[in-house]
Amino acid sequence: MTTVVGSLLATLPGDRYTDPENFRREQERIFETEWFCAVRSADLDKPGAYRTVQVGRESVLITRNRRGELRAFLNVCRHRGARLCTEQAGEVRRSLQCPYHAWTYDLDGKLTAAPNLTRMPDVDRTAYGLHTVALREWLGYAWVCLSAEPPSFEQTVMGDVADRLGGTDVIGHYAIESLALGRRHTYDVAANWKLIIENFMECYHCATIHPELTDVLPEFADGFAAQYYVGHGPEFAAEAEGFTVDGSAGFDRLPGVPDTHDRRYYAITIRPQVFVNLVPDHVIVHRMFPMAEDRTVIECDWLYAPEVIAAGADISHSVELFHRVNVQDFDACERTQPAMASRAYRDGGVLVPSEHHIGDFHTWVTDRLTDPG
Repeated sequence: MTTVVGSLLATLPGDRYTDPENFRREQERIFETEWFCAVRSADLDKPGAYRTVQVGRESVLITRNRRGELRAFLNVCRHRGARLCTEQAGEVRRSLQCPYHAWTYDLDGKLTAAPNLTRMPDVDRTAYGLHTVALREWLGYAWVCLSAEPPSFEQTVMGDVADRLGGTDVIGHYAIESLALGRRHTYDVAANWKLIIENFMECYHCATIHPELTDVLPEFADGFAAQYYVGHGPEFAAEAEGFTVDGSAGFDRLPGVPDTHDRRYYAITIRPQVFVNLVPDHVIVHRMFPMAEDRTVIECDWLYAPEVIAAGADISHSVELFHRVNVQDFDACERTQPAMASRAYRDGGVLVPSEHHIGDFHTWVTDRLTDPG
């Protein structure tokens, strides 16, 4: 429940951003139970390609099988618990082999071979296969869920998009699953994951630290974030030709984007760790990987029409705009993180009226950490 201080809402107390035990509970009750956006599907472009990602306290292995389907498993050998794949990304020919005792699994997770296994007929190769993790593909990304009974994907992931945009039809116009990766930046941020979400959800800070962004989106200078209004997308400045660092022209509008969404920017938070940014000629997707109570790794993808990337077009002006925004935001979060341990923030801070939706996020987090009953 959100606390009211005078006419303002209270934030979470400071220890929610610094306490290792609180972070462990978040790993267990949020990141290990909710749908988690793990990898871009196109990164695994052939059978045997794999990536490993940290989801809560688990390493999850995602690979493409011989039928071209994505599969996800806990990255743990069933023999003695060794890490099966030790690299973040790689490719195998037909099987996954543990580097410790050579237990071998096919790309569907079935145990297929092991030294002396023929002399152990009582070992059930199916029962001792890799632990499967639930996987869904949407927007060109693979989402995984560690829960034995995953929540409804439609009500949670797609529901967050629908709540922000007034439905899921708007995001469908951008055909994100068909776009090509133009650039990827990885940021290692010394801040709690919640600070990063809170920062992304509000624009009270935009006039202070985002001069390039407010030049293109002047409405942001007034402190109201795009996510403050359901279905609202701030309009580009009259003199801005495109969503670029200097306001210069970008590229042709993505084919499905209608006139009503031209020259507008839409920001979406998909809890617990995804941001989607829609502009007429490209899409920016952030995936957060909370690593500790004071460390978060973020992969940010800039996605364009395939013909733009195939032609070798110069995308630097559009990439640079949001890269600067990212650096400015993450610097602000890193400046905030140390104060979370201060006695001055023991009881937290306050939210101004334009930040009311951050209070809703705090309630969402608190509800998931509260014991039932």
